[in-house]
Amino acid sequence: MSKVNNKITNLSERNSVELRPGLVKTNLSYNEETMLCHFKMKKGCVLPLHNHAAVQNGYVISGRLKYQLADENKNVYEEGVIEPGGGYVWDANEYHSTEALEDMEFIEFFAPMRAEYVAE
Repeated sequence: MSKVNNKITNLSERNSVELRPGLVKTNLSYNEETMLCHFKMKKGCVLPLHNHAAVQNGYVISGRLKYQLADENKNVYEEGVIEPGGGYVWDANEYHSTEALEDMEFIEFFAPMRAEYVAE
């Protein structure tokens, strides 16, 4: 039995998981410290305000992403739209929400890696 190679990967050879209706994630490369994922998000899909221990750095390939950033009391202090070619970073434990304004494709990098994504 061969071990799954998580260091050198190809998107077309990876399994995709629908995390919620309209949001599909494909793990690309990862190790104990970092993780790179590919996402497709359907127009109208919303991820409500949430946070996590991992820093989240992203790049929009296609589509437009509306975002909100909020303080520890979930009071929104910034919102905007990220267009194709745009990058973003959400700090560890920073509250953020996103909405796909049209069908989109994007890449996200997490540090540390998101262990809950490995099992999916």
